Amino acid sequence: MEPVYQSLTERALLLKERVEDGSTGQHRIIVALAGAPGSGKSTIGAKVVQRLNATSTTPFAALVPMDGFHLPRSALDQLPNRTEAYARRGASWTFDSDGILNLVHDLSNSRFEASADIIPAPSFDHALKDPVEGGIRITPEIKFVLLEGNYLLLDEEPWRRIQGLVDDSWFVDVEESLARGRIAKRHIKSGIETTWQAAVRRTEGNDLVNGKLIREKLVRPAIMVQSIEE
Repeated sequence: MEPVYQSLTERALLLKERVEDGSTGQHRIIVALAGAPGSGKSTIGAKVVQRLNATSTTPFAALVPMDGFHLPRSALDQLPNRTEAYARRGASWTFDSDGILNLVHDLSNSRFEASADIIPAPSFDHALKDPVEGGIRITPEIKFVLLEGNYLLLDEEPWRRIQGLVDDSWFVDVEESLARGRIAKRHIKSGIETTWQAAVRRTEGNDLVNGKLIREKLVRPAIMVQSIEE
């Protein structure tokens, strides 16, 4: 995956030049990084942000995962299809899509409005299996924000509006067989499932279904990369 990390970092640095040269009046760059479950987009996002910050004495890049917009369990409990909602947690309809769109709007507006304001975003506590409000803070010093999530390029309302609010869009694809193994291992590691058979069943009944939807209803990204096993 080294060529992917390198090429995306170089692309990000070119985008950052918009902020540095001052010709556009832009103060911040926003990029959407989407991909199917198991594509490795979280790792890719973290690597790119780490490498960007390594080019400067002051950190200027931040990764903002959309995991913090999972509907909390208290909200899932109120749904009429509560059992299905827990089984399908991670499907697009189990996210606060309006909350995501509001955050992207705020970040998009901040590109051209120099401000001392801090923009908060929720994080996700994997031990509690619930979001943490305000767990992420985008400070004025952050000039490059990489949004990362499965549905950031989903061609459904309101998700499809995101593409028009960001400076660039990246999509990470992955072979289904590779994604299956990665996700099943993740389910066991996180304690969601305790056996390999159960982890694979959950993967095939939820995560791979979500991945198929993401590919079938994909807003065309500016760039697409392929995830491979390292």
